[in-house]
Amino acid sequence: MDLYLPIAGLSVNILVIIGLGGLVGLLSGMFGVGGGFLTTPLMIFYGIPPAVAVASSAPQITGASVSGVLAHASRDGVDYQMGAVLVAGGAIGSLMGGFLFRVLQDAGQIDTVVNVMYVVMLGGIGIAMAREASHALAAEWRGEPPRATGKRHHPLITMLPFRWRFYRSGLYISPLAPFLLGLATGVMTVLMGVGGGFILVPAMIYILGMSARVVVGTSLFQILFVTAATTMVHALTTRKVDLVLTALLLIGSVTGAQFGARFAMKIKPEYLRLALAFIVLVVAIRMLLGLTWRPPEIFTVEAL
Repeated sequence: MDLYLPIAGLSVNILVIIGLGGLVGLLSGMFGVGGGFLTTPLMIFYGIPPAVAVASSAPQITGASVSGVLAHASRDGVDYQMGAVLVAGGAIGSLMGGFLFRVLQDAGQIDTVVNVMYVVMLGGIGIAMAREASHALAAEWRGEPPRATGKRHHPLITMLPFRWRFYRSGLYISPLAPFLLGLATGVMTVLMGVGGGFILVPAMIYILGMSARVVVGTSLFQILFVTAATTMVHALTTRKVDLVLTALLLIGSVTGAQFGARFAMKIKPEYLRLALAFIVLVVAIRMLLGLTWRPPEIFTVEAL
């Protein structure tokens, strides 16, 4: 059962795209991430042009983030003050990323840049997550008690001026720190088609020192607005957003997330992190092979 994607310029199997969205939604519900860092590579593997895959992931992440924000807000798990600073940085970062995306697109290098960024980001994050999860599991098997980690922001944060008090996060830091973090996430969202949660959440915990109670909800709050702004940037500048593709992905991801959330309640967090690290590393290795392995056809013809 095929359907033509007007922006991507090719026909896809509806069930495959919905299944892909369902798989990403399942992983999102299990691991607590937006899923964009898996959606875009999987679409590229399927044959969707990288520029279209990146641009069409943003609206899907926006739709998937709405329910998450509402759920956390009902439990008072969102720091709106911190979220507003992150959103301000993310909005400016989206504009910067959109300009950079267009420059790379005009130079004909956007596909290569997207693939290289995914290999570097996913490879580094996958190795770090695997190391942390394996150490935690090894300590558990040896019967050692878990280490108590105090909530402290990075020493560099104390050097920034103009401190604000973020009551829900339990912080007294400069707003420049979350602003710059949001800026980096906004640029990354446009260039890579990700929500940035897999970078934002660890940074909010280990760099800003935020309370774990509000980290996920505040991250989703920022992702919601930044991916919405990113969708507008892509729609007005690159014009690569394929709404048909996005709608099919949303149908699958919303359904898959419900099942993923149920599975997550029955599995230890350490095993979840280890499984996510394995998946991330597999995707990174597959993309690295795509960049270095000689393709079956060296030359391709593309209609302008």
